[in-house]
Amino acid sequence: MFTRTSSPAVRRRTALVGAVGAALLSTAACAPADDAAVEAPGVGGVERKVVFEGGGYEVSGAFRMPEGVSGTVPGALIISGSGPTDHDGNSTVRPNANTNQNLSRVLADVGVASLRYDKYGSAPDFDARGPDGGVEPVDPLVFDEQVAAAYEELVSQPEVDPERVVVVGHSEGALYALRAHELIGGEHPSPALVLAAPPGTRYLDLIDRQLTEQTRTAEATGQMGESQAVQLLSDARAGRAAIRSGRSLADVEVGGGVFGVYTRPNEDFLAYMDAFDPVELAEDLPGGTPVLVLWGEEDAQVSREDVDRLMTGLDGARRVDVPDTDHILRRYRDEPGAAVLDEQRPFAEEVAPALEEFLGTAW
Repeated sequence: MFTRTSSPAVRRRTALVGAVGAALLSTAACAPADDAAVEAPGVGGVERKVVFEGGGYEVSGAFRMPEGVSGTVPGALIISGSGPTDHDGNSTVRPNANTNQNLSRVLADVGVASLRYDKYGSAPDFDARGPDGGVEPVDPLVFDEQVAAAYEELVSQPEVDPERVVVVGHSEGALYALRAHELIGGEHPSPALVLAAPPGTRYLDLIDRQLTEQTRTAEATGQMGESQAVQLLSDARAGRAAIRSGRSLADVEVGGGVFGVYTRPNEDFLAYMDAFDPVELAEDLPGGTPVLVLWGEEDAQVSREDVDRLMTGLDGARRVDVPDTDHILRRYRDEPGAAVLDEQRPFAEEVAPALEEFLGTAW
């Protein structure tokens, strides 16, 4: 259970893209009826639960260790993408993505232990209501603090070599990975980075592109009328302009919060995240930081242009573009009869060798 230890007024997150994720991150609702769930990748290693304090809350997670090894091994901290995403990489919007779990299994297979944690807002008993029954704004620093606390928990595990650590950030998590050297404190060596499906543009610009694409698709398929589409996009841009000018969303007419994104409980978080340009974060990495960028060529959330832009700030980074692979690194083929549900599509097999090659020279 999440309890704020520093204040009796618990502050809850409505979760950016918790609502927007219904439009942006969901898969189709149908698939061939006889298709069963695919097997998880790799052997999987040995897993145990962990609980630690982060940002004033109790945080649950999982530590996975490779099988059949002795002595210490490299460690990986896995940071989830947007919304209230749990330690396996799942949310109410996408309950069977298992992105983090799959990454942890693949890492175990290449000899790396890993820790993944329930991001703030994702615990089963999490309540978004404040004491007065309304949704309260989130302190965006909670997420920074949880990254730092999770890192400490990882390197405190007796099996982990604290001199050989990699931070794996998926989607929004890549923005935290790019700042990990600052968040974990100077007493730790700067970690290697794996940026999976990373954003390459500012937060609100990426959201604007995603909203525009989804809205135009809905309009083209008759799910939304032209006037409704125009109004929604106008509201979204008014919200973006307000956030960037430092105005409150209370002063702007934003109908319905635009899928729950541009709402007052989210505005502090939106402003905080939008202040980071991924290219500038990349340019500010400590010299010599090993970086691997993984991107699926069928990613509907992060475009090739996004990744191309990010790469301009990364000196000497490796990049692996995985064909027929979507935002959660699962196989995706847009053709009749192809499986569309997450649990029916295999995790891309190219991820394991890419990680093994990169981590073999990271330290």
